[in-house]
Amino acid sequence: MAQRQTMQQREKEYLLEEIFEQYRAVLYRIAFTHMKDHADAEDMVQEVFIRMMRNCPILKTEEHRKAWMIRTLLNLCKDHEKQAWNRKRIPLTEIPETEKAYFHIPVVGEDETLWRVLSLPEKYRDPLYLFYYEDYSIREISEILGEQENTVKTHLRRGREELRQKITAGQ
Repeated sequence: MAQRQTMQQREKEYLLEEIFEQYRAVLYRIAFTHMKDHADAEDMVQEVFIRMMRNCPILKTEEHRKAWMIRTLLNLCKDHEKQAWNRKRIPLTEIPETEKAYFHIPVVGEDETLWRVLSLPEKYRDPLYLFYYEDYSIREISEILGEQENTVKTHLRRGREELRQKITAGQ
């Protein structure tokens, strides 16, 4: 009996390691768009996997698993941003352009457009990032964010317009 439990525990650990390797980069990039800090983004990703280990949600498909992890991550990021000490931090929009050269986003590389996407309001930032950087469809984004497809389409359109204005104003 004890040996069977040990085998099941090892199989569960192996599965969690595979899931971690498969999704950590995606979750990190999404967390970084919210947190704008490497350490905080890593903490949020770690918390998603801790919750997965504790709760062991039963998810039917890989897409459900990925959507659950992204939804959990977004909720954690929102909760973190609501904390009182976060209100005293300097937002990315107030960092001078000369200082942005010291920031580097792993995996994404040197993409100037991403900096502008990061400075958009959350309701535009999340759909734009998921659509253009993670290749999600509008339907998938609506499921992840818990919004209607038409709302996602509107946020994408308005986000594109605001992004276009930021790009043309910067040139």
